[in-house]
Amino acid sequence: MSQYDPIIVQEVAPRDGLQIERTWVPTEEKVRLIDAFTDLGFSRIEVTSFVSRKAVPALRDAAEVFARIKRDPRLIYVALVPNARGADDALAAGADELNLVMSASQTHNLANMRMTGEASFAGFEAIAAKPRGKVLLNGSVATSFGCPFEGAQPEERVLDLVRKYLDLGVDGVSLADTTGMANPRQVRALVDKALKLVTPDRLTLHFHNTRGLGLANVLAAYEAGARRFDSALGGLGGCPFAPGATGNICTEDLVNMCHEMGIDTGLDLETLIKLSRTLPPLLGHDVAGQVMKAGRNCDLHASPVALAS
Repeated sequence: MSQYDPIIVQEVAPRDGLQIERTWVPTEEKVRLIDAFTDLGFSRIEVTSFVSRKAVPALRDAAEVFARIKRDPRLIYVALVPNARGADDALAAGADELNLVMSASQTHNLANMRMTGEASFAGFEAIAAKPRGKVLLNGSVATSFGCPFEGAQPEERVLDLVRKYLDLGVDGVSLADTTGMANPRQVRALVDKALKLVTPDRLTLHFHNTRGLGLANVLAAYEAGARRFDSALGGLGGCPFAPGATGNICTEDLVNMCHEMGIDTGLDLETLIKLSRTLPPLLGHDVAGQVMKAGRNCDLHASPVALAS
């Protein structure tokens, strides 16, 4: 039995991973991936986003994807929504959780959402007031660790948005390193402060590996007490509205690291690797994942040199 607390890995490849792809991924292939994640036993899968088809054409089949995936009642199927119209569409599609997203940075919020942060939050207040039954709300703070337009964001600005989300009555909060600007020391400090406002089971960290620090940031957050992390199969993804954005931390690389360290994820690494290897032919390009290329540490090879008897 491991001496370390397990972590919860939340798969975001169908949404954050595919939103930036130039090659159209057919609806049936999106459904295939999501169904595979369901079979793997993820607790949360971010299925798609209900945003402008013109702004994010790669996800223009959001409602159809939700209609066609198989559902496990033990899992939470998430939809990202930027406004009340998106929330209505997501509720109609049967989403289990609405992920509300605004940026700590005003400039990024204007680029990403075409509105100020204040306008975004006013829209979230309208969403929170809607009848939604048992549908959960998660509040995400994009650019929590830095903005490609404005640079570093004040910690207190980020924490104030966490407080506002909690006052709104959300079920969970995410701190997002939208363009991979975080470093481990910064992560540890912010997570330590955030966990004074919200319990570990309600806090998610969303890291990108833009500058190669994604998994180091996971460890820093874990050591500070965080236990929930977003990741994307193959390291897919990136924000379409941020210069230089590249992929999320890679699911199979994250799971491999945790398993090597004795941290349980509840996920089958070998199956994840096989699934990740289906991505390059689907997308028409290589992906960032490393373990799917190198294999696990336990995948040993025959010696290239004949050994003397």
